[in-house]
Amino acid sequence: MPDDRTTVTELATALGMLPYADVRTALGARPGELAVGESTWARLAALYDGGTMADEFATAYANGRAFLEAPDALRGRTPRLIEWTGGRRPPGDEVAPVDLRIDHVYLVSCKYLSRNIANPSPARLFEGLLATSGDWDQADWYLRTAPDEYRALYASCRSATGLDELPDDPEALTAVERRGLRKALGRSYPGDAPEHYRALCTRVSTVSAERWRENVAAQRLQERQAWRLLRIGNATYFLLGADAKRSLRLRVASPWDWRQSFEFLDLDIRAGKAGQPQVDWSVIYRERATTRTLSVEGHVEVRWSHGRFAQPPEAKIYLETATDEIPGYFALSAGPEQPRLWAD
Repeated sequence: MPDDRTTVTELATALGMLPYADVRTALGARPGELAVGESTWARLAALYDGGTMADEFATAYANGRAFLEAPDALRGRTPRLIEWTGGRRPPGDEVAPVDLRIDHVYLVSCKYLSRNIANPSPARLFEGLLATSGDWDQADWYLRTAPDEYRALYASCRSATGLDELPDDPEALTAVERRGLRKALGRSYPGDAPEHYRALCTRVSTVSAERWRENVAAQRLQERQAWRLLRIGNATYFLLGADAKRSLRLRVASPWDWRQSFEFLDLDIRAGKAGQPQVDWSVIYRERATTRTLSVEGHVEVRWSHGRFAQPPEAKIYLETATDEIPGYFALSAGPEQPRLWAD
């Protein structure tokens, strides 16, 4: 189930596409065009009445209204059906993060105050290249890429915390033992563990970058990998949301449209240097209208899920370039006045 903020921003966006004067009126009407159940209506009404998310409701509702009025979106035509994914991943091979579908045609992604664009397993990213289906090795990525450094770090942490009853091999840890070790470590590494962790970071970053580059080159998928990182889907969709400074109302191009405006030049992948394993990436492209060479910057943090040793690491993909500066993300035509944004 999506969290409260996600529920509010996505469903208030949907309500803004319907012909009601404000959020309160729309909630009172419980319009049948928005295909959600009674429990969802009740939850949304309770969140509105609670008053703590007034700004989220206002911003998302205004974005939906802008989509309703935009000439390159609904053009003032009231939807007959709005479907909500509710956090469920749609079936099929699609990279577009769709949250709403309008009249079986318009696909909408709602993205509010987040630079994190995906959280795949490292194997799915560095070996599967973000394909939505496939069979990837589910083994711990740290053990696969830096087994010696990982075991040295584990031994140091086990010794420093006095948990001598834990197995010698970290692969043998149970879920309960992992949680116990995480709790015992607290907020910082003890003893000589920081030195071992730095070695782990360097090794994981280097090997991850190498494998990613090699797999992209071997499969000749540089441009497609760039599109997957930029969330360029198989078909045009719309992004309605906000960052810390402004609302985002964008049309996201399909690969066909993307190539009309831009020329892909390179995907640069390199080991990063940070306080955790990291791989930096850049999509380098040429803007056809101006012939300027530009780039989109991002990075991948390869870090434990839910704390040290708790679960195998995930690959958290981040964008550093502003969303409305990504090639293929085109601003919707002018709508109503920009709403006030809430504090993060």
